[in-house]
Amino acid sequence: MTGTKRPSERRDALVQIAAELFAEQGYRATTVRHIGDAAGVLSGSLYHHFDSKETILDELLSSYLEELLDTYRAIAKKDTAPKTTLRDLVLASFRSLSEHRAAITVLQNERNYLRTLPRFTYLTKAEEEVRRIWITVLRDGVEAREFRPDLDPLVTYRFLRDSVWVTVRWFRPDGRMSADQLTEHYLTLIFNGLAPNG
Repeated sequence: MTGTKRPSERRDALVQIAAELFAEQGYRATTVRHIGDAAGVLSGSLYHHFDSKETILDELLSSYLEELLDTYRAIAKKDTAPKTTLRDLVLASFRSLSEHRAAITVLQNERNYLRTLPRFTYLTKAEEEVRRIWITVLRDGVEAREFRPDLDPLVTYRFLRDSVWVTVRWFRPDGRMSADQLTEHYLTLIFNGLAPNG
């Protein structure tokens, strides 16, 4: 067996190299030449794997969102109490920060621009499904009296969404907290607030 990577492995490696550049420099500021230089190949060689920079980004984002939604759907299907379901959604989100940091960063930074491109219309559909899943859990929690009765599910979802995903800017898996520890700290804050007990 030689040290040569299979085409699929090489393709995946190129996507990851491009992903880091998109996250650090911005999608629009990153050129095919930048990606080629970072990968140690001529920019023209990239066209053996991808027909455009947009295709690379599409592969990065679609694979991430497909995996995230599959995980969310599986969690939502479980017959668990809403509070447990919410915990599992938060945990899955924090765990995804490590493997998909670049994709999440690109989505945060480039979302408005990407919505103008026909190829990325699925981003809006994915966001709508994520919103439905989370809001359903919050509404179920209110009905089950696990969450306070005056809770506004949409506002709460937006707060949770933004506070969870902005974590990608500072959370590091090799830092002082693991994703699981971060989840417990976060949910303690959400469920119990800042005031001391009693």
